[in-house]
Amino acid sequence: MAKRAAPEVNAGSMADIAFLLLIFFLVTTTIETDSGINRKLPPMEEQTDPPVIKMKNIFTVIVNKNDDLLVEDEPMELKDLRQAAIAFLDNGGDGKCDYCNGARDEKSSDNPDKAIISLANDRETTYKTYIAVQNELVAAYNDLRNKRSEALFGMSFQEMEAYQKDVNWPGNKAELKKKIEQIKTEYPQKLSEVQK
Repeated sequence: MAKRAAPEVNAGSMADIAFLLLIFFLVTTTIETDSGINRKLPPMEEQTDPPVIKMKNIFTVIVNKNDDLLVEDEPMELKDLRQAAIAFLDNGGDGKCDYCNGARDEKSSDNPDKAIISLANDRETTYKTYIAVQNELVAAYNDLRNKRSEALFGMSFQEMEAYQKDVNWPGNKAELKKKIEQIKTEYPQKLSEVQK
């Protein structure tokens, strides 16, 4: 009996099929992008002399490797950080800030324009604590901006920023931008980060 030849599979078009599948998956796949922490670096400026900053205008926050907070050389819980930052920023110690509602303590910050928050992290600080501290400090700025915006314009600062991004908002965008810039000028976000 004669042996039958095994049927051969035509693999000539396999490369074409694989190539078409590859193109299909490349075209149809979506790649998600992660958004990081929104920080804007200051523009490069030539300065001959660094500005003189009084130590009373610097609010020091230190986070150690055990995730403990040291604020102005005193231990503090994370839940109290926002209120402490608000009290520092809104102090108005020099008397020139007519919109500040703070204690007007001469030993604390002069006004929000001169107040700087300095955050120092240890290399071994956990990411969770780092982000939580950042959130509380930014929330302090947002709380002050919201209060000022509601007092002046009857809407929160975050609402105004949302309206500015909304292309369907029927109001005057140029006027809205001026209002936002006014609030940012009155309460500028000056957050300095250093690593220990």
